[in-house]
Amino acid sequence: MTNADVIIVGAGPTGLMLAAELRLAGVRPLVLERHPHRRDTPKAGGLGGQILELLRYRGLLERFEAACTGPVPAPRFPFGGVHLDFTQLADPPLHALPLPQQLLERLLDERAGELGVDVRRGHEVAGVSQDEAAVSVDVHGPDGPYRVIARYLVGCDGARSRVRDWAGIGFPGTIYPEVNRLAQVTLPEKVTVLGNGDLDVPGFGTVRAGFTRTDRGLFGVGSSPGSQTVSLYTIEDESTEYDDDVPMTVAELQDSVRRVLGVELPVGEALRLSRFTFKARQAERYREGRILLAGDAAHLFPATGVALNAGMLDAVNLAWKLAVDLHGRAPTGLLDTYHSERHLAGARTMLHTRAQVALRRGHDAAAEALREVFQELLTDEQPLRRMGALVAGTDIRYPMPGSDHHPLAGAFAPDLTLHTGQGKTSVAELLHPARPILLDLADRPDLRETAQDWQHRVDIHTAKTALRPADALLIRPDAHIAWAATIDEPTGTAAPALREALSGWFGTP
Repeated sequence: MTNADVIIVGAGPTGLMLAAELRLAGVRPLVLERHPHRRDTPKAGGLGGQILELLRYRGLLERFEAACTGPVPAPRFPFGGVHLDFTQLADPPLHALPLPQQLLERLLDERAGELGVDVRRGHEVAGVSQDEAAVSVDVHGPDGPYRVIARYLVGCDGARSRVRDWAGIGFPGTIYPEVNRLAQVTLPEKVTVLGNGDLDVPGFGTVRAGFTRTDRGLFGVGSSPGSQTVSLYTIEDESTEYDDDVPMTVAELQDSVRRVLGVELPVGEALRLSRFTFKARQAERYREGRILLAGDAAHLFPATGVALNAGMLDAVNLAWKLAVDLHGRAPTGLLDTYHSERHLAGARTMLHTRAQVALRRGHDAAAEALREVFQELLTDEQPLRRMGALVAGTDIRYPMPGSDHHPLAGAFAPDLTLHTGQGKTSVAELLHPARPILLDLADRPDLRETAQDWQHRVDIHTAKTALRPADALLIRPDAHIAWAATIDEPTGTAAPALREALSGWFGTP
């Protein structure tokens, strides 16, 4: 019999991020992964969106950037067969890192090891049961069966989550009859990459850069002048069921290009090959008693580039709430806010990814007109920024309890440059330990005194900043603002509101 505070099923990016965040909060997680080794099957090719800012707020972004496999691409992202082109903006609202999932998992695994997380590979969960006090998990490990008991269990075990099934949580949605193939390959010298990015293929002629639609699917190519390394992309409607653990081959890619475009495309070395299908599914609830879901076990989106962002942000939102509960200080309903907040975020991601389905799957003149109009709208800066924030997940504002809120409440905390008695710092640096902070920006002794009863749970800082957005900010460990005092807000309203927010999120003193 083994005991843990939290059992995490699945050692993918979501599970490993959750484990690290729990350790920062003083919780003992146990990660169970059925595969004996980290998998090298290509999946996601990069990391993007709000999670990059969160990693910076943990002091990890430079480490992840140093591990990137190539130069950071220009801020131009596919969106349903058109593009969000931020190259003319000095401060793009959406960023990405070329960090293949295999490498991302290695970095997160190393981070978990540094924090002392127990990650058991080759240990498959065979059954789960729960009661009001605990969750019991039957495990088949390399040395035989055993049982683990924990206060909570989190299913981070992917699209075919057995944890979700054991918990009896529905997973409604739509499965699209699409097979997507994505590759980064070198081309032999007989294929010429022209200055505008087009390809000159012997025996065929010019293959246009960007997306080409045929009555058999969609073909895409992205290249850089002077380089024989290109990105290739195909979409076909197929009824074939593919095993995600069976890697795609160069021959499979070439067969797909031939079917869609009618081109025998010579290919050299394959730097990345991946295949995926699209589903739009979201769990009916992210919590059933002491069992919770995160990542692909909770949601599947019908577009690329968003799943890792959503799953890892699930983990960060959940970890600190589990920790407050496990430390015996959770106010009523705290864990339920995980579902209400992250289900809302998932629904926003589902909104724009389903919109991408509508944009990319139409093949008639009306669909072409829709894409043309949509692309034309994106030449204006404001709609372009709005779409970038939607895809990045930076437009999420969690609903806060009560009715009278500062405009910043529920939003991701801005990274203010701060000047304190100890020197210069920033919001990002203060959040490295993943602890909540009360940031006094107006030298308000009344607010600092109110927070004293929580000083062992909440770090209190007094600082000045050039553009003060509020007199004070109460920032949760996930970097979202739980409460803010308006400029010159009277003590009679600010102090009671702060006390209520502290109690509501971090328990009674």
